[in-house]
Amino acid sequence: MARAPFQVLVLPFRRTPDPEYAIFRRMDDRQWQGVAGGGESGETPLAAASRELAEESGLTGPVYRLDCRDTVPARYFSAWPTWPAGTYVVEQYFFAAAAGTEKIVLSDEHSQYVWLSYQDADRLLRYDSNRTALWELDQRLARDELGRAGEVT
Repeated sequence: MARAPFQVLVLPFRRTPDPEYAIFRRMDDRQWQGVAGGGESGETPLAAASRELAEESGLTGPVYRLDCRDTVPARYFSAWPTWPAGTYVVEQYFFAAAAGTEKIVLSDEHSQYVWLSYQDADRLLRYDSNRTALWELDQRLARDELGRAGEVT
C-alpha cells in the first residue's frame, strides 16, 4: 500500500487507581513517544491507529480518538514526492488505547517501552504534541470522559 499523507500517534493506557501510560523509545532517533506511524492509502486515521498499535506493540484494545491535533512538515516523510502537489504539512491525529492486561510485544521500531505515571511519562516524552495528547488523555480518564472523545473501534 502507498503511504497516505497523514500521521497517527497512539497512547496506550491502563485503568488503574492511578492510570499508567506506555511510552516507547524509538530505535532510529532514541526519542520517547507513543506508538506512531503513517496511514496507508484508503485507510482512515482510526484504522491506521488500530493497525499501528497492533504492529508496533501487539496491543489490540479499543482505540479512542482524542481532540489533540498537530501537523508535521511533509519533508520528513520519504513518501512526500508521491503525494499531491501542494502537500507541505501532514496532519497528525492522536488516539488512546485501553491496554488492560495485554502484554506489549515490541516491533523492531522500538528498543524498549515503560509503563509510567502521567508525571513521569510527561517528563520523558520528547515532543510537545505528545505531551499535550497525554495531558488530554489523563484529564479524560480522571473525569471518566474518554468515551466522549470520539470514534471507538
